[in-house]
Amino acid sequence: MSRTYTPREMLETLISFNTVSDRSNLELIAFVEDYLAGLGVRCHRVADESGQKAALHALIGPAVDGGIVLSAHTDVVPVEGQDWSRDPFSAWEAGGRLHGRGSADMKGFAATVLAKVPDFLAARLTKPIHIALSYDEEVGCNGAPPLIKDMLAKGPRPDIVFVGEPTNMKVVTGHKGITVLKTTVHGHPVHSSQLHRGVSAISTAAALIGWMDRQTAANRAKADPDCPFEPPYTTLHCGMIKGGQAHNITAQHCEFVTDIRLLPGESAAVWVSRYKAFIEAEILPAMQAVSPACRVDVTEIANVPGLREEQDGLAETTARRLTGDNARNVVVYATEGGIFQEHGLSTIVCGPGSIDQAHQPDEYIELAELDRCADFLDRLVRGISKFDS
Repeated sequence: MSRTYTPREMLETLISFNTVSDRSNLELIAFVEDYLAGLGVRCHRVADESGQKAALHALIGPAVDGGIVLSAHTDVVPVEGQDWSRDPFSAWEAGGRLHGRGSADMKGFAATVLAKVPDFLAARLTKPIHIALSYDEEVGCNGAPPLIKDMLAKGPRPDIVFVGEPTNMKVVTGHKGITVLKTTVHGHPVHSSQLHRGVSAISTAAALIGWMDRQTAANRAKADPDCPFEPPYTTLHCGMIKGGQAHNITAQHCEFVTDIRLLPGESAAVWVSRYKAFIEAEILPAMQAVSPACRVDVTEIANVPGLREEQDGLAETTARRLTGDNARNVVVYATEGGIFQEHGLSTIVCGPGSIDQAHQPDEYIELAELDRCADFLDRLVRGISKFDS
């Protein structure tokens, strides 16, 4: 029999596992497996190709269709370069806040769910509760697709997904998608005094980034004033760039990384196609007129769909009933919610903590938020349980 945990105790334990996305999360996964096994709950591990990371899903209650997924990611963002006052992977309390990497984003939700498993088991559930823990959300939601595929293949099929990203327990019904692109420009180097004989990869990159800026400006100009997102349009942004060898050589190589933050319903494929068409029509001819070896490579690093607002969606109506939140809430950051929704599952985002604390030094979650999340789960269980008359 596993020991029982309070949400706070479980969160302190989860924080102690350093699951920065460039590291393995297997120690945390093994801990959760052992904990659930001690309670008599069977888990399914879904490993990545390297075998160094894994997702996990478990089912509690009757093996029937129509259950509810409680979803969280196990990875966290790096701490390097941040001014932490204490060890980021050893939780500490101050002023009613529990500090540590991942406390808000999003081990607080995972901890509360796991701490509540004994209560889930004690209830006479009429529908199952699925627990879904993923990896690599922070680097492109890479772990969610195989997790969802495996969960649906093994059955039963749930109806509702609650993704527990930090929303202060508000019901978020929509978010933007994100597509991340790496563009590598291969130019033709010459001495800069003979500029006309060369192709600067940096200048070409600047032209491509300028195209993206113009698209953002055009989207801003035609934005729907009733759109609930802020900003209310799709944005294209370059966040990283490197290239060149010396001030007096036309750059042979330049690489930059951009993201496209899409309104729900917009197609990432359409935007990527437009970008590539611009390169083919406006960029390559002039480059290759100087040197046929010049080229531009575009690689898709991540593609996460947005979460669409559902008309009378079951997840939304259920979450609003449990929280009492009837406001229209959307966010501009991406989550795994859109991926669940693409698989035909009604999905919302709702979890403890504030996104303002995510990725910050001395990240924290208000302990009262854990209590609110626990109350939410208690109400959820009561809503899908039988009671003796």
